Amino acid sequence: MENIVIDVVSDVVCPWCYLGKARLDLAIAEVQDTVGVEVNWRPYQLNPDYPPEGVDHKKALAEKLGGQENVDRAHQMLTGLGKEVGINYDFDAVKIGPNTMDAHRLLLWAHTEGREIQGRVVEALFKANFEEGRNVGDHAVLLDIAEKSGLDRNVIAQLLASEADKDTIRSEIDAVQQMGVSGVPFMIFDQQYAISGAQTPDVLAGALRDIARMKKEARAAAN
Repeated sequence: MENIVIDVVSDVVCPWCYLGKARLDLAIAEVQDTVGVEVNWRPYQLNPDYPPEGVDHKKALAEKLGGQENVDRAHQMLTGLGKEVGINYDFDAVKIGPNTMDAHRLLLWAHTEGREIQGRVVEALFKANFEEGRNVGDHAVLLDIAEKSGLDRNVIAQLLASEADKDTIRSEIDAVQQMGVSGVPFMIFDQQYAISGAQTPDVLAGALRDIARMKKEARAAAN
């Protein structure tokens, strides 16, 4: 079985990233008998200038998308797409547009404990923001998610209270922007191939099969 590592560049307040994760999960499940897949979650900030306490989400989004009509149209489309993959978006519940620096720090620390724990944390962050209307910039929310995902609450509390790894997050984001990434989700396969946007499960599954086949052929040629 060929093994593929996917680095997913995303932000936890990006609805397309949540959709992309759900679609990727379906694609991985579809190919699991023939392709081994490991996923790393990498940081990106759609709104790096938001203050630590966040902003009025509805007002900021309407300004960003050019009016409430455009917001409503986008949310209607995303709600329908979400239902297809088991996401219950509740956009009305989202009141605060958070700064996601601390959420990304939590994901970084989760990754040091293993990809499985990082996967649990990122799923919980998406769900908290988009389905439960919780503020994922709030340390209390982050600590609840950390603890339920298997991390040590006291250790994470101490880290969140510090400046630990903020520079690491910023440098990772700078690196992907220098690669030309300007929108998320952005998926990098084996540090060689890239797919932009929340592609459908069949497209992602096809890409995984193609890359696995190319790896197998390259190894056979080398021998």
